[in-house]
Amino acid sequence: MAVSSSTVSLPSYPDSDYAEIFVVRHGKTAWNSEGRVQGQVDIDLSESGRKQAVAVANRLSSEPKISAIYSSDLQRAYETAQIIAVKCGGLEVVKDLDLRERHMGDLQGLRYRELSKTNPIAYEALVSKDDERELPGGGESFVQLFERCKSALLRIGRKHKGERVVVVTHGACIETLYKWSNAKGSYAGKIDNTSVAVFELYGEHNWTLKMWGDVSHLTQMAHTTSA
Repeated sequence: MAVSSSTVSLPSYPDSDYAEIFVVRHGKTAWNSEGRVQGQVDIDLSESGRKQAVAVANRLSSEPKISAIYSSDLQRAYETAQIIAVKCGGLEVVKDLDLRERHMGDLQGLRYRELSKTNPIAYEALVSKDDERELPGGGESFVQLFERCKSALLRIGRKHKGERVVVVTHGACIETLYKWSNAKGSYAGKIDNTSVAVFELYGEHNWTLKMWGDVSHLTQMAHTTSA
């Protein structure tokens, strides 16, 4: 499986058996900057996150026709998706609750670097190798997260055969999709805010990961800001 972290120009799909899905992580939030566990707490984008969203929107608007945009209903993802939608011709953003971040239970709101001391029981569950283990406080297991994220992407892909669509979601959801499409390896490092991955669905269940971790738009934004 070829995976690229660089920007490539991808053609339109005349073949109605294919769907091409650009999966984007939301822009940065204050809690991202503070290193806090967000989970399903509804945190807004920070000002830098909005600038990132504009940058990825500009990048996606240069692609051949985007047919639809889907998003988690959490505000940080939905606002990112709305900014993309404006740049891509004013498309309506469709909310999908299955694209939400993993529910992190009792860990939500805590700082990552302090988890082992602040809530050692929940932290032990988080780092457990048992993918079916749920997080204390109503949190999801990795398997539960995987099943709903996979279900969402399959549902969207089947609906949009022969089309190119954008999905805005969260880091843990993107991690599960990577593991699904590339079962022999772990995900390729940190999932940056507004990074882009491209998945291609053929038939009913055959997925190919075409691009991973593209943040070229953020590099360009940094150069523009410093100029």
